[in-house]
Amino acid sequence: MKKLEAHTCHGGTLEVWEHTSAALNCEMKFSVFLPQAASKGKCPAVTFLSGLTCTHDNFTTKANAYQKAAELDLIVIAPDTSPRGDDVADDADSYDFGKGAGFYINASEQPWAKHYQMESYITDELYKLLPKHFPILADKQSIMGHSMGGHGALTLFFKYPGQYQSVSAFAPIVAPSQVPWGEKAFTGYIGSNKEEWLKHDACELVKNSHAKDRTILVDQGLGDNFLAEQLKPELFEKACSEAGQDLTLRQHKGYDHSYYFIQSFMDDHLTHHAEYLK
Repeated sequence: MKKLEAHTCHGGTLEVWEHTSAALNCEMKFSVFLPQAASKGKCPAVTFLSGLTCTHDNFTTKANAYQKAAELDLIVIAPDTSPRGDDVADDADSYDFGKGAGFYINASEQPWAKHYQMESYITDELYKLLPKHFPILADKQSIMGHSMGGHGALTLFFKYPGQYQSVSAFAPIVAPSQVPWGEKAFTGYIGSNKEEWLKHDACELVKNSHAKDRTILVDQGLGDNFLAEQLKPELFEKACSEAGQDLTLRQHKGYDHSYYFIQSFMDDHLTHHAEYLK
């Protein structure tokens, strides 16, 4: 663990750390916001999973999350979206596959399997590592994300019952087995068996949700260029309705897929998580 940056922020501290990941076989970076309350005792934490092409830095510098996190005494973690380094396999011609596009699953196909184990990294390695190094209440953690990271947040919430107290998403890929982004990623990382794809599809996983008494919050901009082809929130709305899963889907006229959209509703998401974490 090596601290790369530290900045005073809203009475707390924003730090950037680097560590050697056993799951990913490379060096990884993440940011962590520690509110002032964390200097006096342990606090609950929310992990934010970013979308395609992003690193930890996009959320850290653009989401405007830390004022509200400070008010709510929440620690906020932003990991990277894929393994990194010169030895890590990549598809240099694709923005939606390879580095920056780990899809929060464990790859089984070569050459990706050596490094692309993002599901294990988020839910096992980082989940256990963070409370050892920071004043985090280990049993009070939640998860959220945007786009590809929204897919990650929803699916990991469903797949690991009890690990995350709540979940929310901005413009998530809710049905990756049915849209081009997911079809490309799943074929490359885990092969062509579509039964395997369904194990990483929120619309399928919600059928056996362990948290039907908890509300899932999803915000979607109606000016999003990816709405019709890649995101399809109506599919998740239908799946939740059929499964009896409580969902609040808010659709906003004019908002696009950018961090301007995310920062507009970030306070609502952090408040949503605080209600379950406290």
